[in-house]
Amino acid sequence: MAEYEMQVSNLPDKDGKSVVYPRMRLYGQLDLEEVVRRMTRNSTFSPAEVKGMVQALTEEIALCMADGYSVKVGGLGVFTPALGLRDGVEREEADVDMGRRNASSICVSNVNFKADKELVRRVNKHCRLKRSARKFRRSSDRYTPEERLGLALEYLESHPYLTVGAYEALTGLLHSRAAEELRTWAGCDDTGIASQGVAPHRVYVRRRMP
Repeated sequence: MAEYEMQVSNLPDKDGKSVVYPRMRLYGQLDLEEVVRRMTRNSTFSPAEVKGMVQALTEEIALCMADGYSVKVGGLGVFTPALGLRDGVEREEADVDMGRRNASSICVSNVNFKADKELVRRVNKHCRLKRSARKFRRSSDRYTPEERLGLALEYLESHPYLTVGAYEALTGLLHSRAAEELRTWAGCDDTGIASQGVAPHRVYVRRRMP
């Protein structure tokens, strides 16, 4: 049985009043191994067969999108590729003639997914909700951004690197906001913070200033 909690939106409605909406509390994230195990409990297919078909479907969807197609899987949804610029490439300005953008500077930056109405209907059919006894955590605002940056720099005085988890503990921010803020600090030359490695193993270190 899933749990929900009523949460107050950070944005007011058109009349300036706070909006309260239901939000599901997730217990975690299931990986492919667990999904396959669940699928094969009452099936004649072996886990290896099911896993192989899922991986083959994933690869074929990727190939189709790479050829310039969106892909609709009935009962699941539509997958559509989205383009962006590679890291370090300067964005063009609309009112400045910068010539034709070289294709090597453009990449597939994301895949957008729109769920099929049938998938939503099936989830709703099986979903049984109860109100959670716990409250959702919210990012703490006891520190200003400048104070949080100071905490990060102070931490790096006595530690070789800073992780997102450590920054959460320092500042009281939730994971997504802590990760976003650290990426922002690392993207600015004057904050004194730089990043090393790639997600999910990226860490943050003191920037070596010239």
